[in-house]
Amino acid sequence: MQPATIDAVVFDWGGTLTPWHTVDPIEAWLAATDDADLAARLHEAELEVWRRSQVEHRSATMEDVFTLAGVDLDDQTLTTFHGWWEPHTYIDPEAPALLAALRDRGIKIGVLSNTIWSRAEHERIFARDGMTGLIDADVYSSEIEHTKPHAEAFLAILGALGVDDPATAVFVGDRPFDDIHGAQAVGMRTILIPHSEIPDSQRGYADGQPDAIVQRLSEILDVVDTWRGSC
Repeated sequence: MQPATIDAVVFDWGGTLTPWHTVDPIEAWLAATDDADLAARLHEAELEVWRRSQVEHRSATMEDVFTLAGVDLDDQTLTTFHGWWEPHTYIDPEAPALLAALRDRGIKIGVLSNTIWSRAEHERIFARDGMTGLIDADVYSSEIEHTKPHAEAFLAILGALGVDDPATAVFVGDRPFDDIHGAQAVGMRTILIPHSEIPDSQRGYADGQPDAIVQRLSEILDVVDTWRGSC
């Protein structure tokens, strides 16, 4: 096998850089408001925007969720909502060393996440976990028109990283449809971390076949080095 040029490695966020946690999302809304009816409406609105993401690959924001629920976005409710999620957002302890080792090899690091959360919230989380200086570019679907697996989402992060040839980039994710199928469709190499318990309702019409499967983030470095023909 000929050594490959790898200019960038792009990571999904939830379930990849942050380990998967199985939770009931309505609990976050019940914690965020003492109005059970409002919590149910916000939860249903969130499910609807994720349905649109899955079927139409159309992005949304937290403001869209509140609007769909028929209420104005409330900062205190949003703050409490994010506070409930806080324990489930911590970065995998192996991530910083992996990203640093990749960057030491001259490889750019990107993050591409399907999310309705704001950039500010993600940047707060990365700063909290000492990750800010390890990421060269990050793209969140809440800021663009499409979600993964739409090609435009992957092209957005490649553009932000200054990568012209998708074949020189690797995508690492936990979802066979959104991450693996989507990245392969634009010509990227792919690595699957297969530990997330993805509900059937969030599975797409096709599963990509990853170029590699790893059980831990730390194993990615060996995969990349092998592809590059490094010792």
